[in-house]
Amino acid sequence: MLFRSHIKEMKPTLLLLAAGMGSRYGGLKQLDGLGPNGETIMDYSIYDAIKAGFGKIVFIIRKDFEKQFRKQVLAKYEGHIPTEIVFQSIDALPEGFCVPEGREKPWGTNHAVLMAKDVVHEPFCVINCDDFYNRDAFMVIGKFLADLPEGSRNKYAMVGFRVGNTLSENGTVSRGLCSTNEQGHLTTVVERTKIERHGDKVQYMEEDGSWTIVPDNTPTSMNVWGFTPDYLEYSDADFREFLSDPKNIENKKSEYYIPMMVNKLITNGTATVDVLDTTSTWFGVTYPADREGVVARIKQLVADGVYPEKLF
Repeated sequence: MLFRSHIKEMKPTLLLLAAGMGSRYGGLKQLDGLGPNGETIMDYSIYDAIKAGFGKIVFIIRKDFEKQFRKQVLAKYEGHIPTEIVFQSIDALPEGFCVPEGREKPWGTNHAVLMAKDVVHEPFCVINCDDFYNRDAFMVIGKFLADLPEGSRNKYAMVGFRVGNTLSENGTVSRGLCSTNEQGHLTTVVERTKIERHGDKVQYMEEDGSWTIVPDNTPTSMNVWGFTPDYLEYSDADFREFLSDPKNIENKKSEYYIPMMVNKLITNGTATVDVLDTTSTWFGVTYPADREGVVARIKQLVADGVYPEKLF
């Protein structure tokens, strides 16, 4: 009986991609205190996820960072939400494969997601740990995942931020611009590398240097994905295929990304991905000059009562 009631209240899990922690930007960008009490962007995401009904947080980190991570990060969430850690390393490969000589780069975001396959048995959401997504994004994806029928497969979602809500005032940004069909399902994600606002229009630069206007509300992928555990089965098989392709092994920088797998599953008709609209404004620290703006925006959110002064 106990088991049955547990299933009924299966809360989604939040999977945080934090394996880049400690390596990028020469410092722990992800542990940079931006809130009034030194809160990190990740703290706000976790606070929002708890509010949105998530039941567990799984962090994907590097093994050599474990001690510092447990002390600086995990300790503060104790008593607020259950947490687990899994490790991404370049030698975590399926049986029969080994790390090519000279390879130093991690295998990419979908390899990181795969590291959680033994601990995630419920619908889950994947996010970056250093993006400030705002609460509505978590509410929207949390509701989608919580509403899935038990044992659901092949019905996924992504939060489509409106491109006008994802820009930096300090330079161009790269974004995955999405197209949808009449059912609101994702059909393509096209990576545009130079996007910025000119006057009141959002534009991206074409390869020939010309600028193309895109509507402000064009859905954009900021790496907020909603999956069920079958996605991990597909990825496991697909990653073996990826590693079996000589060009991926020979290229020391080849990476296995989430959109590669998603694209394959929607193109071959295995799965659908609902593009969920959100009013959330994304912000992050793309450029050092962005930091000040993020601190000011958080301060404003605290002043407006969206977040308490002290989160945990």
